[in-house]
Amino acid sequence: MTPVIVPLIAYEAGEAMPEGLARGEFDWLVVTSARTVEALGDNAAHTKVVAVGEATAAALRAAGVSVHFVPRDMSAQGIADEWPGAPGEARVLLPQSDLADPALASALESRGLAVRTVVAYRTVAVAVPPEGHAPVDWILVTSGSVARQVAAQLAPLPPGTRVACIGERTAAEARACGLRVDVVAAERTLESLVAAL
Repeated sequence: MTPVIVPLIAYEAGEAMPEGLARGEFDWLVVTSARTVEALGDNAAHTKVVAVGEATAAALRAAGVSVHFVPRDMSAQGIADEWPGAPGEARVLLPQSDLADPALASALESRGLAVRTVVAYRTVAVAVPPEGHAPVDWILVTSGSVARQVAAQLAPLPPGTRVACIGERTAAEARACGLRVDVVAAERTLESLVAAL
């Protein structure tokens, strides 16, 4: 296989992290993506950290942030069900994309947690360059944002083009955009996505 790299999304800075994060005013910090790690700076030293997924955990550790918990189930309800602390009024900071589903905040609040969400970064569309319109055998979809851009800029896909998604959540978002999903990676990692081909 010969890969063709075509960026469909880019990121812009979002809101600044609350000053209270550096002062240890939050009991927990929930980080849902490696992209969010860049927005944290060195403000998380006094807060317990939940990393959603091993890739996010690895990015946090690489940035010198200790990870206290990685849930097995990365769905909103799964994270709430596996929450490592006791239910109650713990203060939780949840920095996310501007496109993040509010389901995680709602699920955590249902456990009695006081959740503050912050837009850590914004996702913007990137126009497909000419090489992105060349025929390909596979399109690898690595997020819901990418799925939306594939549908908006490349659909309808040629009959021979198949779609592989990095996980069930991304596959569900791709289907919701009208894409036919042919393969779903067993784990939400790039290695698993490539192996699924």
